[in-house]
Amino acid sequence: MKCKEIRLPQDFDKSFIVFREKGQYIPCPWHFHPEYELVLVLKSTGKRMVGDHIGNFQTGDLVLVGPYLPHVWSNDPIYVTGQATEEADALVIQFKEDFLGGEFLNLPEMEPFRNFQKLSRRGMSFYGKAKEQINPLIIEMIHMNGIQRLSNLLSIFDILAHTLEYELLASPVYVSQLDPPHTDRVSKVKNYILNNFDRDISLAEVASIANMAVSTFCIFFKDQYRITFVEYLNSIRIGHACKLLIEQNDSILEVAYKSGFNNLANFNRQFKKFKTMTPSQYKKTVNESEMA
Repeated sequence: MKCKEIRLPQDFDKSFIVFREKGQYIPCPWHFHPEYELVLVLKSTGKRMVGDHIGNFQTGDLVLVGPYLPHVWSNDPIYVTGQATEEADALVIQFKEDFLGGEFLNLPEMEPFRNFQKLSRRGMSFYGKAKEQINPLIIEMIHMNGIQRLSNLLSIFDILAHTLEYELLASPVYVSQLDPPHTDRVSKVKNYILNNFDRDISLAEVASIANMAVSTFCIFFKDQYRITFVEYLNSIRIGHACKLLIEQNDSILEVAYKSGFNNLANFNRQFKKFKTMTPSQYKKTVNESEMA
């Protein structure tokens, strides 16, 4: 079974990812990524594979996966064939080790969490009071932003750092054989997009960076990021636009052009798609928050 690297898109104005996976079944293949990942299954059943561990999951299942540890959640056939009475539903939190800055984990208060991180490289399944406390905190985060969301994550870290209610999943031998994979092509593409998103970028242009034909690149990109190239590019642009709206006093039109949009109507449409409000409403909300 070939293992793929898959990365979720991240907004410029977020330091970590909170993502909802909802549909007929969980579609993600056997994969890995450099981030830590906390997965809460809200609905559905099936088997999960973490490294060389295979186990069952059901509603309420809570697992932490360490960096580069291959994993997959595979729903029971009733979901895959569309015969289930409910959709599969899961919440995913991804964060990098240094997402709060390189010095954060070196703080004395973080020592219990540093010890816990070492264990997480094998994958951990939680139960008991730890799971009862953490699951509601994760569910709340879907409707949160900013400091509230970060506060919940730090509360989760505190519970994880002190609990003994967990099962280690992958074997020590399996984990010892894991090395960060070579992802030069992924890094080149990502860096190129980040350095050029504020101008027109064609599919052919980016495909050439990956040394691929356009059709092959589209499949490759969708495998890596689980969204299309255009969707990823727009997510980067809208994230940058939010940063400008928060930090600068530019007009909406200026923000649109600085973020890579040469059409104001398209900018407004894409902004509302990603942020569920118009740029003007977003700017007004930011200004009201500052005045509060």
